[in-house]
Amino acid sequence: MSSESAAKLAVLIDADNAQPAIIAALLAEIAKYGTAHVKRAYGDWTGTHLKGWKDELLRQSIQPIQQFGYTRGKNATDSALIIDAMDLLYSERFDGFCIVSSDSDFTRLAGRIRESGLAVYGFGERKTPEPFVSACDKFIYVENLSGKPDEEAPLKPRSAAQLKQDAGLVNLLRNAVDAASDEDGWAGLGPVGSIISKQRPDFDARNYGYAKLSDLVAATTLFEIERRSTGEGRPKTIHVRNRKKAARG
Repeated sequence: MSSESAAKLAVLIDADNAQPAIIAALLAEIAKYGTAHVKRAYGDWTGTHLKGWKDELLRQSIQPIQQFGYTRGKNATDSALIIDAMDLLYSERFDGFCIVSSDSDFTRLAGRIRESGLAVYGFGERKTPEPFVSACDKFIYVENLSGKPDEEAPLKPRSAAQLKQDAGLVNLLRNAVDAASDEDGWAGLGPVGSIISKQRPDFDARNYGYAKLSDLVAATTLFEIERRSTGEGRPKTIHVRNRKKAARG
């Protein structure tokens, strides 16, 4: 993605529900989807529970937004983030938002942004409630972030036998390949990935110990894989086909 065509993103971090240690890896992940034109972190910076954030805020040029906790039991940070998000949305300067939190309070915000035609990328821990996960176009669990885009996934890769025993995964992959396939059963991996993300925003090959979708598909041994040339000097595209369909053909 060139710098001119890169999506303009607003990155809004709920510091009360995120750890500073993951910020470098988080921003590296966000760079896959576009350029962070706004980076803000919300919290009560006068308290001691956020003291570990200072170095990361400076290192990553993240703007801290102060929000005092006026009333005990009420999360003023969430309200400040939501108000800013709506202001940024109405500015019509952005192509998408990255909401960093494991809090379900941002479910409606994600839905409202998507209603305006903008993409929403959520980042949170595996404990994140399902409604917030489903409200995003794409949801990435921060436990999967390794720190470098080309690093191996942090989880131990599951074996072919383990992957085949996961009926939900097998059905998801097979159905997506069938939906994107041509009359010979071949499907481009890009369209397959898009279909999967629409059905499961939190789907990530790293959940199974693989850095890329192509690695996960190959590891299942359920699909044929072809790398096709698209022209001189251009990268090859990956196409996949269900082995069952290939056998019938």
